[in-house]
Amino acid sequence: MRMMLSELARSRFAAFREHIENTDTRARWLVLTHNNPDPDALAAATILTKVLRSGFRRQATAAYRGIIGRAENQEMVRSLGLQLSQARRLKLDTYRYVALVDCQPATGNSPLPDERAPEMVIDHHPERPSTAAAPFGDIRSDYAAAATITAEYLLASGVPATRREATAIVYAIRSETLDFCRGFSAADHTIHDHFNAQALPRLLGRIRNPRLPLNYFETLREALANLYGVDTLILSRLGPVAQPDIVPEIADLLLRLEGCTWSMCSGLHEDRLYCSIRTTNPRANASRIMRRLVGRHGRGGGHGMIAGGWIPKAKGGEDAVRRQQDRLAARLAGLLRKDSSRIAPISGD
Repeated sequence: MRMMLSELARSRFAAFREHIENTDTRARWLVLTHNNPDPDALAAATILTKVLRSGFRRQATAAYRGIIGRAENQEMVRSLGLQLSQARRLKLDTYRYVALVDCQPATGNSPLPDERAPEMVIDHHPERPSTAAAPFGDIRSDYAAAATITAEYLLASGVPATRREATAIVYAIRSETLDFCRGFSAADHTIHDHFNAQALPRLLGRIRNPRLPLNYFETLREALANLYGVDTLILSRLGPVAQPDIVPEIADLLLRLEGCTWSMCSGLHEDRLYCSIRTTNPRANASRIMRRLVGRHGRGGGHGMIAGGWIPKAKGGEDAVRRQQDRLAARLAGLLRKDSSRIAPISGD
């Protein structure tokens, strides 16, 4: 079934096509996700790589840095057979062109060193000043998912998607929008519905309900044992975590608490303290709040109702990190105009 693309989608693809056609046909492309990729980044990188290979006959490799840690994300890669390389095993200098998807250069989750400028940036987060240096950028902050943008490229190029690729696009959009309970555009809904007709329900079910390791439940117990908050803000602090993407997963879960409109979770991974904030307020600018929260010493970003970031771990032991987490909580309360002196433990007793 052929889908009619919007005028915006057609014009953006025309600019993309013109740029690609003016690049060296013999040069290699590296398509990079943000560090510790989520479903949107995994799907967007997979689809952009296919467009480059099948639509423009370019040599392209999809890759990521960090880890694919969340059980659902691991299952997505395994069940759908997504082919992404670990970037630390690749030689960056052998790739003439680098495309960033679902992130932007010189941000906290960018895998590119600051001295290497990308050729292309495709993202749905608010545009950052560093992106202006890229020869080509397609930034659509009103979209919920970068996978929506690359799926439009796929359709415009006339390259057919496999059923597994369609499933990846559908899951990415559902994940970013919490099944369309969180901010999305008409384009996200249109692309989702188009590819949903090709998606594999059995694999979608497997991805959404993976087997979970014991440390997931141990982390969940720790998160619930360390609940505190003030007014409609709920917070949880974790100690060391096996993978940083458990932090946003806990923040998502906390936001479901009755009466809560803002949530934050923080946790330590290696030498960074990661934090994620969520809100039910569709008019909020979580990205701006996160950047103010982490300040000059950290990196952060997001869009609409979700944001994430990190700051360097405080020097000292567990007590120093705990005090650092308490300062973050107090700072967030202040940014939300809540009385930080009233932050207290939350118990169901």
